[in-house]
Amino acid sequence: MIVDCAIYQDGRRTKTPDDLSDALAQARASADSFIWIGLAEPTEREFDRVATEFGLHPLAVEDALKAHQRPKLETYREALFTVVKPLSYDDERAQVTASELMVFIGDAFVVTVRHGDAHTAADVRSRMEDRPEVLGHGPVAVLYAICDAVVDDYLDIAAALQVDLEELEGQVFAPSGGDSSRLASVIYAFKRQVMEFRRATAPLSEPMDRLAGGSVPFAGEHTRPFFRDVADHLSRANEAGDGLDRLLSDILAAHLTQVGVRQNDDMRKISAWAAMAAVPTMIAGIYGMNFDHMPELHQIWGYPAALALMAAVVFVLHRQFKRRGWL
Repeated sequence: MIVDCAIYQDGRRTKTPDDLSDALAQARASADSFIWIGLAEPTEREFDRVATEFGLHPLAVEDALKAHQRPKLETYREALFTVVKPLSYDDERAQVTASELMVFIGDAFVVTVRHGDAHTAADVRSRMEDRPEVLGHGPVAVLYAICDAVVDDYLDIAAALQVDLEELEGQVFAPSGGDSSRLASVIYAFKRQVMEFRRATAPLSEPMDRLAGGSVPFAGEHTRPFFRDVADHLSRANEAGDGLDRLLSDILAAHLTQVGVRQNDDMRKISAWAAMAAVPTMIAGIYGMNFDHMPELHQIWGYPAALALMAAVVFVLHRQFKRRGWL
C-alpha cells in the first residue's frame, strides 16, 4: 500500500493532489520539484498503477514485487533501479534480520518499495524534511540519503556483533571449557548471523562504486563525492564482516581442538584405570582356576601374598600413569 506521497519543491514539502497523474504532472511542471511515493509490500494490483504512471520497466517492477533480491543497481531508460538490504540487530537474541528496500529514481520522481520491518525510507524522509537544502538536490539526494543510512546501520551492527563475538570467545577459552555441545551450536548460530550480514553488505559494493564513479544516469558529477563517502563506509563494513567471519572460523577450530584434547584426556584416563584393573583381574583369574598343584596354594601366607602383589602392581602402575599425566 502507499504509506506516503508528497511533492517537494526546493526541498520543501508542498500540497500534493490526490490524483497520482495530477501529482506527477505538477512535479514535472517545475524543474526544482519531484514527487516521492513510498510503498510497503504492495500487491501487484496496487503497484501496477504506480508503474504505469511512471513508466517503470516490467523487469524492475517484477523484482520490486517479488522481493528476495540481492543488492544491485540497474539502469533503465526511464529510471534508475536500486536494491538495498537494511539490517537490524536484536542484541538479546543475537540475531540479524534483513529487510529489502527498492528505490526507483527518475527525472522528477522517487518510488520506494519496502519489504520487511525496516522503516529506513520513512526515517530518511523525516530527517530530510528537516534539511531542505539536501532534499533540494532532487531524487538522487534521496537515493544517497537512503544508502548512507543503510550503510551507517551496517557499521553499528558490525560493532555490536564484534562485542558479542568477544563474549563468545571468552566462553570458549574459559578454564571450565563450558558445555561443548552448547558452545558448538552457539558458534554455528553466530556464524549464520555473520553470513546474513555479509549477504547484505558484499553485493552492495559494486552498485556504490558505480554511483561513486558518476557513470550512471540520474546521478550527476556533483553526487560523486557523496557516494564515494558511502562506498568508503561500506568497504569498512565489508572488512568488519570478513574479520568477524575469519575470527569465528578460528574460534570454531580452537573449540573443536579443545574438545578433541579433552576426549584424548578422557581416553587416557579410562585406559589407565583399565590397565590397573587388568592386573588384579589376571592374578585373581589364575588363582581362581582351582588346580591342585599351584604355587603357594596350600601356604598360610598365600592369600595375603596374592593381595599384596595385586596392590603393589596397581600402586606402581598408578605412579607411572600419574607421572605421565594420564591421571
